[in-house]
Amino acid sequence: MSSLSRWGLHATLLALLCCSESSEAAFEVHTWPERLVVENGGSRTVNCSTSCANPVTGGLETTLEKTLLEEQPQWKSFRISNVSQNTVLFCYFTCAGEQQSKSLNVSTYQFPKQIILQLQPVWVTLGQPFTIECRVPTVKPLESLTLTLFRGKETLHSQTFSGGATDPQEARVTFNSTASKEDGLLNFSCQAELDLRSHGGDILRNISENKVLQVYEPPPENQMVIIVTVVSVLLFLFVMSVLLCFIFGQHWRQRRMGTYGVRAAWRRLPQVFRVQHM
Repeated sequence: MSSLSRWGLHATLLALLCCSESSEAAFEVHTWPERLVVENGGSRTVNCSTSCANPVTGGLETTLEKTLLEEQPQWKSFRISNVSQNTVLFCYFTCAGEQQSKSLNVSTYQFPKQIILQLQPVWVTLGQPFTIECRVPTVKPLESLTLTLFRGKETLHSQTFSGGATDPQEARVTFNSTASKEDGLLNFSCQAELDLRSHGGDILRNISENKVLQVYEPPPENQMVIIVTVVSVLLFLFVMSVLLCFIFGQHWRQRRMGTYGVRAAWRRLPQVFRVQHM
């Protein structure tokens, strides 16, 4: 074999050896899910896996409480508990003397369980203003919340909030309207929608109890004129009857007191005076 052939064979073996070592060293680490959102104080399952055929070590690095549920040479399943704040987890594996890791962002949320809807005032005259107020005492994250006010199935107002606070926040929305006949026939409600899709979750919805607005419709103007006229006539008749009773009473009393007054004066005269005039 010529020296050139021997050099070519050595080069081929060297290339195969290098490719074999590099393919063993170039491995990947994966997490499932790739994004994780957990309700405050809740628990979830996290899987760590690798493309390395024979990893030396592997696991999950976190400050949270974790429990190893199941494992195989190329994957491990953990349960994290009591998640109360946003954090980052790390899945790691060591293969052929090299360690690779993959981070997993964990977000927490507070579901709007309580939705308070108020109508102010609850009794309103037709054509007069009233206010609809919807309040959620605690929600997180605030920027994922949308509050929608409904009259029956009609959307009156919708507002999506903003803000990057990490703690649960209060959300409030108000809407001013003018009372109509339809307002007294339909229920009012408020829907809270928490969109967690950007954090790896779903859309969560909750709705308030229905509220009813009492709308008072004043009578038409012509009816008011009739009512005022009737009341005025009745009042006039009542006053006249009282006045007539008083006049007739005084007249009867004068007649009665006049007759008895003459007789009494006649009795009080002296006997002699009465004889002279008889």
